Amino acid sequence: MPRVAIVTGSARGIGKAIALRLATDGYSICINDIPGARNEITAVVDEINAMSTQEATPTSRLRAIGVAADVTSSTAVEEMVRETVAKLGPLTLMVANAGIAQIKHLLSVTEADIDEVFSVNFKGVFNCYTHAARQMIAQGDPQSAAGVGVYKIAGASSIVGFRAFETLGIYSASKWAVRGLTQAMAIEMAPHKITVNAYAPGVVGTAMWDKIDEELGTIEGRAKGETRKVYSNKAALGRTSEPEDVARLVGGFLASQDSDFVTGQTMLVDGGIVLT
Repeated sequence: MPRVAIVTGSARGIGKAIALRLATDGYSICINDIPGARNEITAVVDEINAMSTQEATPTSRLRAIGVAADVTSSTAVEEMVRETVAKLGPLTLMVANAGIAQIKHLLSVTEADIDEVFSVNFKGVFNCYTHAARQMIAQGDPQSAAGVGVYKIAGASSIVGFRAFETLGIYSASKWAVRGLTQAMAIEMAPHKITVNAYAPGVVGTAMWDKIDEELGTIEGRAKGETRKVYSNKAALGRTSEPEDVARLVGGFLASQDSDFVTGQTMLVDGGIVLT
């Protein structure tokens, strides 16, 4: 019986790396991103299904589908979960990866800014956590329903969910909120054999950090690329993270049976910038 995952924000960057790692490890996957990323969604789906075709037998099942949906909409997330289960099978893993960054000094932040960031980074994670959990509970015992020991939910926090960075105050607050939500959800879901954890990337070579580098560099008077270097140099391992570094934690450890007794945790994968 195939394990089935939904990965939000997986048309590019960290989400795509997680999805590809899961596919390599045998998961069937729903690739999700915003409606404006339909072409990128299709490209990732085609890449995963091409992997499946190379290994395929005539009876092989579809391994990836794409669903364009805004995670800030509870209805859209509910429909995405329903479509995934109908096409791929019982849901065993939800990765609430979608998020946005905002670079502003706090005295410049507007009410609309707060609503936008929290709508995606917190409400979007909440929607994914809760609709996935409802589906998993409805499926019944994970071993008999899906052939796994526990169901799993994972969400995206950040190093700034452990230590705030200047000009990333609202983004930081939203990622701290994910940590609290993850702990509470883990406690409430434990009786249903559902684990809930979060992951906290550091400075990663993605489009989001390109934006942070450009905007923070402008504010602090640095040339393009210098801000990323400044923060990367704070890492004990001395380099910028790659999306695959995060995928090894999420798609490798958290998605595997090796993490079946781990819940309520937010795990840093930052090369040693924040030490707890």
